[in-house]
Amino acid sequence: MMKNIQVPDKEQVSEESQELFGQLQKRLGKVPNLYATIGYSAHALKAFLQFEESLNHGAFNAKEREAIALVVSEVNGCNYCLAAHTVAALKRGFTQEETFLIRSGRASEQKMNTIVQLAKSIAENKGKPEEGTVEQFFSIGYTEAALMDLIGLVTVRIYTNYVYALTHIPVDFPAAQPLPYSLQE
Repeated sequence: MMKNIQVPDKEQVSEESQELFGQLQKRLGKVPNLYATIGYSAHALKAFLQFEESLNHGAFNAKEREAIALVVSEVNGCNYCLAAHTVAALKRGFTQEETFLIRSGRASEQKMNTIVQLAKSIAENKGKPEEGTVEQFFSIGYTEAALMDLIGLVTVRIYTNYVYALTHIPVDFPAAQPLPYSLQE
């Protein structure tokens, strides 16, 4: 039987993790259960937060980053990240219908569609996307630097998806609605 991993209380983690929890509390208004669980390791939480923060200054804007998070989390079936990133995507101006479309691997706008399709293909194919997706990405003007940023954004989300997959901690965001049948593959 697998060990049942609980969301730690602040007192159960190191002082360094507690400091990071304080920063998260200020920034987000709470310490999400997933981040708290990563906080069992101050090294892992610090590295994750720095990686994510650094990528926030890369080639993709906030809406594009949420789209990448949604499609990768859908590929990996991560209910936690789907819930958290649906909330964030709605705050960034997406409609519920747009979040469904993105999760299915598409978007109505060409540039966003290209980003979503490549991110989905990278996640589904373990880093070996379908050939046409990379060419399409470059054909709309993205560079090698943007490709590295995209791989980073896919990777950071896979990390959180896997943390949830291994822990099944309680989801502390409103649950994401299931994809409408018409959008399921």
